[in-house]
Amino acid sequence: MTIETLPPIHRNERASLTRFAWLSIAAAVLTITLKLIAYLLTGSVGLLSDAIESVINLIAGAMALWMLTIAARPPDESHLYGHSKAEYFASTVEGGLIFMAAVSIAVTAVERIITPRPLEQVGLGLGVSVLASLINFGVSRVLLTAGKKHNSITLEADAHHLMTDVWTSVGVLVGVAMVALTGWLILDPIVALAVAANIIWTAVSLIRRSVAGLMDASLPVADQEKIEVVLESYRKKKIGFHALLTRQAAARKFVSVHVLVPGQMTVHDAHHLAEDIERDIRQAVGEASVITHIEPIDDEISDYDISLDRS
Repeated sequence: MTIETLPPIHRNERASLTRFAWLSIAAAVLTITLKLIAYLLTGSVGLLSDAIESVINLIAGAMALWMLTIAARPPDESHLYGHSKAEYFASTVEGGLIFMAAVSIAVTAVERIITPRPLEQVGLGLGVSVLASLINFGVSRVLLTAGKKHNSITLEADAHHLMTDVWTSVGVLVGVAMVALTGWLILDPIVALAVAANIIWTAVSLIRRSVAGLMDASLPVADQEKIEVVLESYRKKKIGFHALLTRQAAARKFVSVHVLVPGQMTVHDAHHLAEDIERDIRQAVGEASVITHIEPIDDEISDYDISLDRS
């Protein structure tokens, strides 16, 4: 058996991702301030719900900072595969916080439906909220780009959360504007309820993705297809494969496969073949730890471990 990995991500490079978490925290503090000002100016429960979600952004940013710091730690005796899975905890907690925020928004909206309240200084309040939304949009784009570039689920989750905040703000702004135009006060809390429903969907999506990672879900279909292309290129050379396993742990990908070679192939040649296969898989899917196991294709014992569960 041969185990081949990419050179480990440099600790300083991974730790540098925390600067994006600090950016998220700064944006959350600024937008909370702006949205609270907008709420105090208008009295809109929709704008209040928007401000509450920004508080969640702040907590999520702090959680992201903590988990990214842990994920950047190098492997140790207790964590031989590193600490990359810490990133899943950030998105799981974030999903739970988003869900609680949605419940709070819904309760406030129902109370406002029962006891309507007129809005004040709508124009100024909307202007302040638009500024906050533009800040969130800009930061979201930065985080999403960094998350995809560095394969960080934490940054991607934070980015998608901020974009949810942007779309939430758009909905709230539409609701407040409609109240100003029609005078129908009930539109404001109705929009707030729609916002709460949208936030719950985001929370469920984040939690499902995080749980999948913690449960060692397989690599995405796109990556599996790339691996299959590599293996097929070797099958044309009369090399066989079975027992392919894949999993992902935040930024790290893991692939293992048994390589079936002609019985007369020397150990030297088989080893070089395995090295080539591992290299090609890494080039296909990006950063990955690849494990290959050489077996003679004409040995019936090689068929004993085809099943996924080989314990």
